[in-house]
Amino acid sequence: MSLALVQSRALTGLQAMPVTVEVHLANGLPSFTLVGLADVEVKEARERVRSALQNSGLEFPANKKITVNLAPADLPKDSGRFDLPIAMGILAASGQVDGARFAGYEFAGELSLSGALRPVRGALATGLAIRSQSGPATALRQVLPPGSAEEAALVPDAQIYRAEHLLDVVQHFLPVSASSSDDVVTGLQRMQAREIAPPDNGPDLADVKGQSAAKRAMEIAAAGMHGMLLVGPPGSGKSMLAQRFAGLLPPMTLEQALESAAIASLAGRFTPQQWMQRRTSHPHHTCSAIALVGGGSPPGQAKSRWHTKACCSSTSSRVRTQRARGTARAAGDRHDHDLARGATRGVSRAFHPDRGDEPLPLRLSRLVAAPVPLLARTGCALSGQAQRPAA
Repeated sequence: MSLALVQSRALTGLQAMPVTVEVHLANGLPSFTLVGLADVEVKEARERVRSALQNSGLEFPANKKITVNLAPADLPKDSGRFDLPIAMGILAASGQVDGARFAGYEFAGELSLSGALRPVRGALATGLAIRSQSGPATALRQVLPPGSAEEAALVPDAQIYRAEHLLDVVQHFLPVSASSSDDVVTGLQRMQAREIAPPDNGPDLADVKGQSAAKRAMEIAAAGMHGMLLVGPPGSGKSMLAQRFAGLLPPMTLEQALESAAIASLAGRFTPQQWMQRRTSHPHHTCSAIALVGGGSPPGQAKSRWHTKACCSSTSSRVRTQRARGTARAAGDRHDHDLARGATRGVSRAFHPDRGDEPLPLRLSRLVAAPVPLLARTGCALSGQAQRPAA
């Protein structure tokens, strides 16, 4: 048939929305048209797909009028993740593969000119979106390139297939007789769920010498799910203590680890070494209010959202304006983060990642505990930082 439908997904903010790649071959003046609110890198897929098919020994219908529609048309699409579904749609529309066998599959992957598949960002977020929209019994099967397949396999009960080359995917969907079993996988490798042991190499509060009052306050704040404000002169150990606040928090649950890793995957920052590890974000004190909450064109991820279920620590100085602090606090309120206004003097803030849903006798929601002064005395040794007299 001259019409083929292939399923994929587009990344929009923190969501992975379903996208149907419609490919139609018709007689007429040879052309390759791609519509559906596609960004520049998506439109460049025409050249990548053409070269990948030809260099892989497959037939590219150069004498046909090719129209590719990415539906829905009002959803923005970016990145090269649509290269593989576009190529499979062209092959199905031209009769080189069996398009009827695409049912129950989703495709994503960037094609090189040789036909090799390259990883794409957001694979873990895509797997979580599929699991939330369909149960384990009706879960869709994802075909992903190396790197992305291992990342998506962290989702429980996910059906992930890894393909290193376009020919591996084509081999699996070649026309077969009705008597052949669909359980036989050829060309694709089924990824098995694997457990990654969380690394235990984060900064330890036991390394800090002295500062007994500040350490006691941090333990109480971590146990009671409160935010904490550290105030002191430069060099007194505020940032050093804030970096060790995450080590006081309980281990992450699987759902918390998946949510944190999914957001890091959307930003292209996820690595297996970060699995089930509470990260600490350090926004620079010179960043603007817009950059602090993820502004830009298009809007990106806020500093406080890069490591959700983790900690956000920032060292503010006199150049930090009240507008920037208010903007960060408002963004954190909308995303259930505990942010606090700091003074114009040098401060370092540690925010608790998860207040929990259980009722508490005392809830410090968006409130700051009493400031704990950090004294830089001669007899108080600070690990990892040189002692400097108070300003």
